[in-house]
Amino acid sequence: MPDTGATMRSAVRVVVAITLARLLALAFNRTDLYVDESQYWLWGQYPDFGYYSKPPLIGWLIGAVTWVAGSDASFWIRAPGAVLHGATALILAAWARETWDDRTGFWVAASYVTLPMATLGSLLISTDTVMAPFFAAALLFWSRALRGGSWAMAALAGTAAGFAFMAKYAGAYFLLCAALAALLRRDGRLAPGQWAAMLVAFAIVISPNVQWNFGHDLTTVEHTMDNAKWVRGGSDFQGPSVARLAEFFLSQFAVMGPVLFAALLWGWARGQGADIRRMLWLSLPILAIVCIQSLLARTYANWAIATYFAGTLIAVRMLADQAPALLRLSLGINGAIAVLLPLLTILAPWPVIGGKPLLARYLGQAALSAQIIDMARSGAAGTIVARDRAILADLFHTALPSGLTVYATPPGGRPRSYYEQTFPLPEGAGDVLFVGDTAPGCAEARMTGRFEVKGGAYDGRDIRGWILPGKCLTDDAN
Repeated sequence: MPDTGATMRSAVRVVVAITLARLLALAFNRTDLYVDESQYWLWGQYPDFGYYSKPPLIGWLIGAVTWVAGSDASFWIRAPGAVLHGATALILAAWARETWDDRTGFWVAASYVTLPMATLGSLLISTDTVMAPFFAAALLFWSRALRGGSWAMAALAGTAAGFAFMAKYAGAYFLLCAALAALLRRDGRLAPGQWAAMLVAFAIVISPNVQWNFGHDLTTVEHTMDNAKWVRGGSDFQGPSVARLAEFFLSQFAVMGPVLFAALLWGWARGQGADIRRMLWLSLPILAIVCIQSLLARTYANWAIATYFAGTLIAVRMLADQAPALLRLSLGINGAIAVLLPLLTILAPWPVIGGKPLLARYLGQAALSAQIIDMARSGAAGTIVARDRAILADLFHTALPSGLTVYATPPGGRPRSYYEQTFPLPEGAGDVLFVGDTAPGCAEARMTGRFEVKGGAYDGRDIRGWILPGKCLTDDAN
């Protein structure tokens, strides 16, 4: 393609078309909200500067979108995902265009918007997705600050990084990577005044969440240390594992797509030119840190997603220069995944493999909540109590129109979920419907029935309901 404005207009058209197709598919999505999605929706009903496990931006976003739409349907909760990944693709394309040329910008846009992680992030709303455009914008403004020496661009980079941090604490990787680039490459160094502008802007943006954490016993920090496992040890800390490291590393071929991830590794090892070598320090350290975490304790495949903003530029440039046929192959493979995943959500619960739906993890939550609501009404209990975070997450969302009240069991010590922290059963409650896998330790508890959970996320569990005085549960916590 010639390096003209028409090339970038083509990139915009491709991204917009894919985004609109994803929104259309989302309207026919038959999966239930996942536990985290329901929790983020609930955060949006109670705007704050922080929450139990994450910073607040995702809650603000979902709250704003559902308020404007006048609906709490799953479509509106998830719809921002496709738009945000589309925006990220165009921001990265602008960075690639300014670094190299329009042709590379086009391929970066097309490649990023079809990454498996972008496809999944367009189906399920997550903090990674909300972080993505802000992290990409921070990289773009940082690059402009390097070229032009502008304090304003450095401040914009810090502002964007601050909002990335307010979406997910992994946004802090930007500052670490920028510092490494400055330390290890002369062409990666901002002037002292630019660094000051960037850091001040970052600090201003994140300050409400920092203050919130100090005012709430560092709740989110505590949760983050719980997730790290090796920081605190405990009975579920299994120690270093090379097999776990290998499993995490191999999962990254699925996160980015096999051809692009291989090209990124190639670029890190053999890439030439100042731009690629500088971008190495904006991507490789992130994956290295999460690989160390995976060696020491459990990790999830998405924990290194910040690697792939600068990483997409490196991989695309390597393939565009050295193996353009493989770039087209990559787009074909990732494009097929971009079609298949939404199609599976539309066809769910089909396909069924081994008697269980392929997407069972995302099915059955709303059906269980509906059964629980019916049992509460028939048992004359206007209050539902549960200990399980996943059950509570969907109950809060599904029970909203029912007029019933939902609470978590009171914590016996430090709260272990947002629900225990914010919605514990208060003292003085009357009869409640308690839902769980095991009977409550209360002589007055009367089991009222079992729930049908076959074929969904709770398949194989024996979830039952008991009517009992709320005092039993509050006394146990004390």
